[in-house]
Amino acid sequence: MAPLTGKAAQFLALHRPGEPLLQPNAFDVGSAKILESLGFVAIATTSSGFAGTVGRLDGQMSRDEVLAHCAEVSGAVSIPVAADFENAFADDPSGVADNVGRAAATGLAGCSVEDWSGSEIYELPRAVARIAAAADAAHNGATQLVLTARAENLIRGRDDLADTIARLQAYQEAGADVLFAPGVRTVEAIKAVTSSVDAPVNVLVSAGAPEVAEVAAAGAARISVGGSWAIVAYAAVVEAANELKDHGTYGAVTRAFGSASAIRSAFGA
Repeated sequence: MAPLTGKAAQFLALHRPGEPLLQPNAFDVGSAKILESLGFVAIATTSSGFAGTVGRLDGQMSRDEVLAHCAEVSGAVSIPVAADFENAFADDPSGVADNVGRAAATGLAGCSVEDWSGSEIYELPRAVARIAAAADAAHNGATQLVLTARAENLIRGRDDLADTIARLQAYQEAGADVLFAPGVRTVEAIKAVTSSVDAPVNVLVSAGAPEVAEVAAAGAARISVGGSWAIVAYAAVVEAANELKDHGTYGAVTRAFGSASAIRSAFGA
């Protein structure tokens, strides 16, 4: 595989095992601008967080809605943006390649492709063919992307780390630039993954996950938060609303206003 160039190469260079890129997931343009203003050097989208902005659940957004969202977020910030591109909105390799090419045209620096159809894990030969097609489109189009291959076993009811690692190894051979198995939650499991592959590994962190220093020491090259920060934002609305409704007070608002200047600065005020 020829080396990546341009924005994709710059983005991939941020992935350093043991010194992971902190890549939080923005759920709209406002959160993207805030994260950039706080000094993060790259961000990602989140399928569940984006769906929440229009009152839907994860998996309920169309391909064209997601592509428009990617273009909007990428155009709003100057740092690299990678897309949570679900299963690339296609089951067959040709459809995956076509849609990854569409994603590259939005201004993204990278995207991920899952091995989950929405109802089942793809059998390995088909999963590998899909990643190979995605890699070809990501690397050989007019605009290149860093391709992250996702093995979904551990969050889809298949608690099989050995099969997950075997899948990641196969996806690496198929041309993926970064590997990702959401649901790898312990230092031991992270080490098992990072020691079994050569490509950079992304680790999803959330409540109960090891701290960043531990994840870094286990060999991660990138850390993401998925849709959890969208939940944090909506939980703040729930807290403020319940306080107003049940107690007639505004403590949550008072606390939030401590960040008002940072928000105004992010929005250009």
